[in-house]
Amino acid sequence: MTPRISLFIAALHALVYLGLSLRVVLMRRERRIGLGSGGDETLSRRVRVHANFAEYVPLALLMLALLELCGAAPAMVWACGLGLLAGRVLHAAGLGASAGYSLGRFLGTALTLAVLLALALAGLWQMLALQLV
Repeated sequence: MTPRISLFIAALHALVYLGLSLRVVLMRRERRIGLGSGGDETLSRRVRVHANFAEYVPLALLMLALLELCGAAPAMVWACGLGLLAGRVLHAAGLGASAGYSLGRFLGTALTLAVLLALALAGLWQMLALQLV
């Protein structure tokens, strides 16, 4: 079985990651800041958005691909993959706009954590189901 859904979802996440990276690179260049944020609050937020994406997405995509390879229902793989993408985009938009509380940041974090929980539980369930066969 080829993990085609996971590949597609990972490719979408890669495009978002490139966009977040480009936002940091362009601002560093514009403000002539080579390392760190140079005390610039906007750049600091952009760096944090980028880093937060990099912290959460790899594990979730790995879990998604492993579940697909183990025969998880395609609807579940799609739902988790697109849910993760929506969560990360919401979080990036929310945190990118304000360092404080924002609805996008809250919903993005909640959705990301819910997807990670669903993936973990599905992985445990899949393992138990495979052991029973």
